Amino acid sequence: MKRNAAIAVLLATLLLGAGIARGEIAGKDGLFVSFGGGFTPRALPRDRDVPITVNVHGTIKTANGERPPQLRRISFAVNRYGKISTLGLPVCRVAQLESTDSQAALSRCGRAILGHGQFTANVEFPNREPLPVHGQALAFNGRAQGHSAMLLHIHTSNPVEVTVVLTFLIRHPKRGKFGTVLSAKIPRLASDLGYVTDISMVFDRKYRYRGEQRSFLSARCAAPSGFPGAIFSFTRGTFTFAGGTQIATTLTRDCVVR
Repeated sequence: MKRNAAIAVLLATLLLGAGIARGEIAGKDGLFVSFGGGFTPRALPRDRDVPITVNVHGTIKTANGERPPQLRRISFAVNRYGKISTLGLPVCRVAQLESTDSQAALSRCGRAILGHGQFTANVEFPNREPLPVHGQALAFNGRAQGHSAMLLHIHTSNPVEVTVVLTFLIRHPKRGKFGTVLSAKIPRLASDLGYVTDISMVFDRKYRYRGEQRSFLSARCAAPSGFPGAIFSFTRGTFTFAGGTQIATTLTRDCVVR
């Protein structure tokens, strides 16, 4: 019976994993957020943490195609069996990133890099169709208000040069399935004339500290003894918009014990 149950769980894990690998869509009052992501490798030890690479992506749209309200706050909660470590990493300051392009940001804080990505935003001008702009996003290790933080540097140079630095405070709740929460307030973008529509990030920083190989992100597959895998709440994204609308969605993912 135990063997049959283990096989059943493995099959369920594989089948559900194929169906939940895409982004989840959540909405309210005609406003929709598509939030997706995952991690590699999926095969992880049961009893120890190993380095992983995490990717996340999000899209904001409205049912009628009109501009969405401004995003005012965003937070990501990470499963308790996923760990964030910045021990031994250099610390970048917000002042080092302000008014810089991506190349200058890397020159000043490259040793503190955590991840990289891209974003798309629409900028609106009077009597014109929204103009899409694309830019680069870089994540750095930092500190803010006396706590660990992730600094997200967003830059675009066309049609105008704009740099925005978002400070994600990192906290660790003592209870619940999510052991790490990153949250940030979003400043007004281009005097409320612009709005982000898509963003994607990859976090893959690995480094050595005091002779030990470390990783910004690590995890284990916390499957019960005798079971070959597990399905779990990977991360929960919460998006708060101007006007008070809040949309939350949880990504469910799977792992296999190696």
